Amino acid sequence: MPLPWLQIIDAVIGVSNFARSRRTGAVTDELQQQQQLETAARTPGGLEARMAGVVVAALKEAFDRDTRRLELERDQLAAERERADRALRLELRRQAADHEIGRLRLLAGVAVAGWLVTLVLAIWPGSRMVATVGARVALGGGWLLLGAALAASFSAQARVAAALTSGSGSPSATDDAVTSGAAGAAALWLIVCGLTVVGVAALVA
Repeated sequence: MPLPWLQIIDAVIGVSNFARSRRTGAVTDELQQQQQLETAARTPGGLEARMAGVVVAALKEAFDRDTRRLELERDQLAAERERADRALRLELRRQAADHEIGRLRLLAGVAVAGWLVTLVLAIWPGSRMVATVGARVALGGGWLLLGAALAASFSAQARVAAALTSGSGSPSATDDAVTSGAAGAAALWLIVCGLTVVGVAALVA
């Protein structure tokens, strides 16, 4: 059987033409890419514009990061300052409470001492402080006043301690002054009046 030489030759020519066209297409694509790159490079401001955009974006990100960091540091400083102010107010409040309690204890000691001294003088042998009814009444009134002063002093001390305890956990309470109230003010005057009445009892006797 004779070989189809013409068909074989046509097939070989077709394959070679196909390979040549593929190679030519690849070369054409490479040339087009090179031309595009050269065109982009020759375009005025093309590469510079892209670089400028990248630099601006980086600068904006850095600026935002610094801004957030500064805001965080500012908030931390404000919180620390607030804590320091609160600690200072609490310390001043505690010192004022200690001072007031010390004053009230002194008044209580004066009241007890005055009552004991007048009691000793009243029961001393040969004492004339209880010789008359008027002296006894005045001495009893003085003792009542001194006892009331002692009770007022204890009540005022309890009030100051309660105010200090309640104010240690409340931010708004630190702005309030620690006072002993009316009981603390009355304790001093009750002592003065009691000692005065005791003195009157001694004069009457």
